[in-house]
Amino acid sequence: MMRRYFLIFTLACSLSLTGMQDAAAEPKAGVSLPPSALLQYTIRADIKGMSLDGTSRVEWSNGIQSYTLSSETRTALTGVLLSEKSEGMLDEAGIAPQTFSRKRFRKETVQTHFDHKAGTIGFSDNPALPLLKGGEQDRLSVLWQLLAMARAQPARFIAGSAWTFRVIGNRDGEEWVFDVKETQKLRTVLGEVDTLHIMRVPTEKSGPTIDIWLAPSLDWFPVRLRAAEDNGDTIEQSLSKLEKK
Repeated sequence: MMRRYFLIFTLACSLSLTGMQDAAAEPKAGVSLPPSALLQYTIRADIKGMSLDGTSRVEWSNGIQSYTLSSETRTALTGVLLSEKSEGMLDEAGIAPQTFSRKRFRKETVQTHFDHKAGTIGFSDNPALPLLKGGEQDRLSVLWQLLAMARAQPARFIAGSAWTFRVIGNRDGEEWVFDVKETQKLRTVLGEVDTLHIMRVPTEKSGPTIDIWLAPSLDWFPVRLRAAEDNGDTIEQSLSKLEKK
């Protein structure tokens, strides 16, 4: 139960998008990073029949040649449930993570290192050193890679298009597939906004179905996110505050 619980709560920043082409081949013009910002979300979760409310805080810092991204999720029941941090550089493919750390409730901090010089990925709790193929994202940076691509190339994010990506977790990596759905108008605490709906389709390795609603008028930041497990566990996050820096 708790494993699924934490997996779903990583949703706020757990998505990966590069194109079906090799991401490393994308030109710099193919990405446009959003401005530094603080985003806050309200959370509603249903886990094993138990309803939970909470908040999520995401801080994004665009340093032009480098970035820092951190996320903290809280619930009234657990306090800090999950904290994550991703740091790295920007290259011709967009975001290139160098370090990623995750601290879950009652668990030790785990780290992932992207050694771009050696071309390997290292894990704090796994001796394996898989090779970097180019364009990999960690589970926190991937959403901003998506934002950067959507901001620069909105015409490519059309209904029916599919995108495949390599996402690196705490012990290994896997391919995620996303489908672009229809545009929708959503009511939020920030007002009514037009959004683009994108869905992650689980592969043979299973995992949650993930729905994301991006708002072009708000620099393509997500105004709503939802994850659903096969067993019926769900969590939905709604943007409650956006501060651009």
